[in-house]
Amino acid sequence: MSADKDPMIPDGKVNPIDTDYQIGQDNILVKVGPFGLDIHNRVFLISAIVVILFVALTVSFQQQAEPVFSSMRAWLTSKLDWYFISAANVFVILCLALIISPLGRVRLGGTEATPDFSYAGWFSMLFAAGMGIGLMFYGVSEPLSHFASAFGGTSLADGVRTDWAPLAGAAGDAAAAERLAMAATIYHWALHPWAIYAILALGLALFSFNKGLPLTIRSVFYPLLGEQVWGWPGHIIDILAVFATLFGLATSLGLGASQAAAGLHYLFDLPEGLTTQILLVIGITLIALVSVVAGLEAGVKRLSEINMLLAALLLLFVIIVGPTLAIATGFAANLAAYLQHLPALANPLGREDANFAQGWTAFYWAWWISWSPFVGMFIARVSRGRTVREFLISVLLIPSLACVLWMTVFGGTAISQLVQQGYEAATNAALPLQLFSMLDALPWAQLTSFIAIILVVVFFVTSSDSGSLVIDTIAAGGKVNAPTPQRVFWCTFEGLVAIALILGGGLVALQAMAVSTGFPFSLVLLASCIAVVKGLMTEPRAV
Repeated sequence: MSADKDPMIPDGKVNPIDTDYQIGQDNILVKVGPFGLDIHNRVFLISAIVVILFVALTVSFQQQAEPVFSSMRAWLTSKLDWYFISAANVFVILCLALIISPLGRVRLGGTEATPDFSYAGWFSMLFAAGMGIGLMFYGVSEPLSHFASAFGGTSLADGVRTDWAPLAGAAGDAAAAERLAMAATIYHWALHPWAIYAILALGLALFSFNKGLPLTIRSVFYPLLGEQVWGWPGHIIDILAVFATLFGLATSLGLGASQAAAGLHYLFDLPEGLTTQILLVIGITLIALVSVVAGLEAGVKRLSEINMLLAALLLLFVIIVGPTLAIATGFAANLAAYLQHLPALANPLGREDANFAQGWTAFYWAWWISWSPFVGMFIARVSRGRTVREFLISVLLIPSLACVLWMTVFGGTAISQLVQQGYEAATNAALPLQLFSMLDALPWAQLTSFIAIILVVVFFVTSSDSGSLVIDTIAAGGKVNAPTPQRVFWCTFEGLVAIALILGGGLVALQAMAVSTGFPFSLVLLASCIAVVKGLMTEPRAV
């Protein structure tokens, strides 16, 4: 596709939706000093006012906020764990069904459309934006947590012995405990989260590039709501998407700040308290602002590729100097263990492993759901020209396999250090420090830990940059080239929300808001499944 071609103009045959709605027709132009704003007069104003009030109240009432956030997270994950697990299963099943169905031949952007990005550039952007900070934070800590529980004879960390196979503990059997730990970890990072992203991304790409509707969440629901999608039902959908994206990102930014602070304390003996975390959020948000001004091609794409290169180098280093043979054999073994235990792990009913299903899985699925507007819209914007089958296979399988490899290398190395060498420092360290403790047992620990900090920072910047781009598109009524000051506003408030949540309860508050916004948006996602299928059924299929 030529550089000056409008991506919303299809190539080849499509079946567009006939609507009188014009992109930006409900927008208002606002002059703020030398800057002009082009905003959706309901979505932007309501979202911005609520977010500003949230930041102000949380910072003003820090002591009162912490118990509220804690209770909120506990209630949602304990009462709705079955719902979150079931919803994630629906997304996986639908993706697999579309891959093997004739609908997989529909091409995003028209029957003659060609991809805008190479596979290398495409994978770099979707992977870096999708899970970067989470992989850095949990790549060592989650496998170690599950291994310690299974090896001790408990059911994945709740401290109570259970014989509910196959999630029962593997007391005293290190090999079996490692397989169980890796299967449980991979479950949270493979097919299910990427299916959550893929469904919304597919809907956004289909209804924008093929149906000619604005690139915003409400457009996906045209088959269900018709012209009402441009009224208050659509406004509510987009407002929920803004909240989900903002608080989902804030959770990740808070995790990234705590890990970067732990790494700086480890390397340079800097204090790792709230002050350092807040200063990191401020500093990295400023870097993200520079990237926001640079734009998608110069900013996000370049940062994503740099980050993927650094991540690949760190991964390769650990493979070479770590337990190479165990890693090489562990990849296939861990993948097999994941597939073996998947039916039990994904079972929503009759669970006896409350801490795992509620404390881990329910939180993860709510977190991924809250990220889905951000990652889904970002993937949609860079996926024009792919067939539905190519799109789903790539978005599901390639990142899933990369996550399996990452967890095998970092989690497997930490478990090997514990079992084979008796090295307990990583196991006993706080969650944000476990990655650095694992690297400390390998050569060149100072250098690799510094690279890990850089990775966390750049993942942080990439997420904030991409997230502000997506939120602004939603709040600008689907305009993809809205004025830059609007993206600056959202990027700034992503950092402010993260700071407010750090002050209002730390990790518990971050997780609570991810779950709280993930739940209502999960209802939106489930409804979108029906709309996506209806939309695909009306599209011509590529030969």
